[in-house]
Amino acid sequence: MKLNQVTVGCLDYDQSVAFYRQLGLTQIVDSPLRYARFETSTGETFSIHAVETIGAPTTMIYFECDDLDQKVADLQAAGLTFDTQPADQSWGWREARLRDPAGNPLCLFYGGDNRRFPPWRIDNSTTEKG
Repeated sequence: MKLNQVTVGCLDYDQSVAFYRQLGLTQIVDSPLRYARFETSTGETFSIHAVETIGAPTTMIYFECDDLDQKVADLQAAGLTFDTQPADQSWGWREARLRDPAGNPLCLFYGGDNRRFPPWRIDNSTTEKG
């Protein structure tokens, strides 16, 4: 399996579309006031859909950035507010966190090889497949 799509609720369609476009995603579907889909530069997709209310968010959306510090600086200069500044984490990633207009948490990060191949990765080479 591979991640193909993440969808989150939004309270204000236009504000959410503007936010995700400002992050650098390319909008590829537009169904105004109801649904929008975006694409990353490497082809993964992300969507928003209109909802009446949003409870406590339980999903964290991760967007990898090759130059995290510069991306955060550029987004802050454009007016976005971050909950946390870029910081190195014990699991080998560098992360910064913010929220979209509906309060959904996002993590911009750089993981490099540690994203798919952390030192503690399970060795599945001897696992029987079937």
